[in-house]
Amino acid sequence: MTHGRWTAAGIVALLAVWAFPIYWMLVSSITPDERLFGGVSLLPTTAIADHYHALFTERRFWLPVMNSVIVAGATTALAILLGAPAAWAIARMRFRGRAAIAAAILSISVFPQIAVLSPLFLLLRTVGLIDTYPGLVLPYLTFSMPLAVWLMAAFFRQLPRDLEEAAVMDGAGRLRAAVEIMLPLAAPGIATTAILTFLYAWNEFLFALSFTLGPERQTVPVAIALFRGQYQVPWGQVLAAAVVASVPVAVVVLAFQRRIVSGLTAGAVKG
Repeated sequence: MTHGRWTAAGIVALLAVWAFPIYWMLVSSITPDERLFGGVSLLPTTAIADHYHALFTERRFWLPVMNSVIVAGATTALAILLGAPAAWAIARMRFRGRAAIAAAILSISVFPQIAVLSPLFLLLRTVGLIDTYPGLVLPYLTFSMPLAVWLMAAFFRQLPRDLEEAAVMDGAGRLRAAVEIMLPLAAPGIATTAILTFLYAWNEFLFALSFTLGPERQTVPVAIALFRGQYQVPWGQVLAAAVVASVPVAVVVLAFQRRIVSGLTAGAVKG
């Protein structure tokens, strides 16, 4: 009983440590500037929406939010469409060089982003994709595709081969059996991969900062990092923007946390 109480107390303490910065961000985002710089109280007596109002009227923060939605959504869709066939081939087919191809795909994610930043910038500038949506989506795919392929391959390996073989024996081709029978069974794994890819693209900063030139194509992390005031950093608006940027991520994680955990554990399964 004592051990259970200590365990519960430890869990509560960890949750408090995790939740306090989020609570402080929420409180600070509705605190007036004169009180914000003088010290924020744990239980604010005055709450205002001025920071949020300025965020969408003066800063036009809806524009980077829209850019992030477009870029993250396009990156996720392409990663699933292109990564699913590759993951299926690695997980379900037998051919020479399969292990080498899988290792090569994984090795791409080993390189730090800063190592490929200059070559990518020169390439995108040459083809005229700087400060465009494709100029962000394509670099994002460079690092999101290995994650997508490996996660989906792990799920595909867990699918029973008996169903696929039975469908083939009944007259369905391998492509039809894969699309109509096996793919629906892998829907939870594909959904998990899509969620994690979207979160990566939503939070990415370095490529978005390097490959955009103005606010027309800036994503949410870049827009927040470049907030400036006339004499000082507008921390109230920065914290309000952080709250707005965290809402979609928090909703996705809370709604699909079980699938995210299952996707991460499945990715560790050796096929």
